[in-house]
This record gives sequence, structure tokens and C-alpha cells, in this order.
Amino acid sequence: MLNFSFLKCVPVLALAALLAACAGPQKSTPGYDYTAFKSAKPKSILVLPPLNETADVNATNGMLSQMTMPLAESGYYVLPVAEVAETFRQNGMTMPAEMQATSPKKLRDIFGADAALYTKVTQYGSVYQVVDSNTVVAASAKLVSLGNGDVLWEGSASANGKELGNVDFGSGSVIGMLVQAAVKQVAHSLSDESQEVAGLTSQKLLSAGPPNGLLYGPHSPKYGSD
Repeated sequence: MLNFSFLKCVPVLALAALLAACAGPQKSTPGYDYTAFKSAKPKSILVLPPLNETADVNATNGMLSQMTMPLAESGYYVLPVAEVAETFRQNGMTMPAEMQATSPKKLRDIFGADAALYTKVTQYGSVYQVVDSNTVVAASAKLVSLGNGDVLWEGSASANGKELGNVDFGSGSVIGMLVQAAVKQVAHSLSDESQEVAGLTSQKLLSAGPPNGLLYGPHSPKYGSD
């Protein structure tokens, strides 16, 4: 005896198979193309002062002060920030915009580095969020070869104060939460929490490793493993 319930399911199964065939195999998101990076093999990096696209005047220095460590930990020699600033000053440049506008060839002639890091800070400081306050730092960067001007790598990252393990004030009345949010914002400003968060952002942005981070530099034991 035929199983009519099975026959009723056949059109449904056929339709599902047809839709699956039309959809085709799912494509995975491609990783970053490191071809130019691997070809250039930079050993030393010149960190240019970041452009400040925020309203906080401390954004450039706050971010710059946190960028050397993750690059060094990734295996690169980083030119000392203070010496770089003094060299630019002696060449008549004090603003990040004019420093970043300098040609790769001239930067190479002046500093002798293999590559330069160009950074933009797009968010920096405390953000009032009606019933809460948080500190957010966001930035993007690109690594450029000073030999030929090729972009070797690009990336972006952000971090916030809650990642520092701050105490949660908890729930309460709306008025109480508003007051607590205002108090937290003042506390964040007074303690310069933005600089700590900038450290987290720098680690996320400039640490080597997958999926789309920098390649490990020649002073890292992992050099060449990626």
C-alpha cells in the first residue's frame, strides 16, 4: 500500500532542494589582503600624531601616548615619540595635519623608517546616555610604506569605559539614575579615563594577529607565522 502522506511531502522536498540549489554555496568573508605587507617586510615604524576629528583637544596626545606599546609587542621598532615630535618641530611642523601631509619620501629621508602609521581619532571622551554615562574612544589607522607609498594595512577599532570593569550603579529611580549618570561623566573626566580607554583601543587596533590585525614584526617570536 502506498504511503500517501509521503507522496504529499515529495513536492515540498523537491521545492526545498531546488531553492538550495539556486542559493548555491555560502561564501565566507575574505580576510585582509597582506600581499603588499609581506612584500615590504617593514621593520621600523614612524607613528605620526593622530588627526583629531573630535571635540576633545586631548584626543591626539591621549591616543598617541598609547600606541607605541602594542606596536612594539607586535615585533616592530617604533621611533621614539618625543624625538619624532622634536624633529618635526625643528622642521617647522607642529600640527598633525601637516605632518601627515608630508610625502612618504620626505619622511623616509628625515626619519629613515620603513613605514609610517597614519591615524585618525573619531571619538574620544565621555558620552552622556540619558540614564548612563560612558567613555568611548574610536580610531582608524593605515600603515604606509615609506619606500613606495603603498598602503600595507588598514584597520579600525573602538573601546569603552565599561570594558575597564567599572562598577555598575545598578537600577533605581529615573531621577537617581540621571544623577548617577552625571556624576559618572564628571568622574570620567576628572580621572582622565579616556586615556585608559585609548589604551584598549590601541591594543585592539594595533596588535598583530588574526583575523585582520597587523602581521607580526621581525622582533616577535611569531614573525613569519602569519
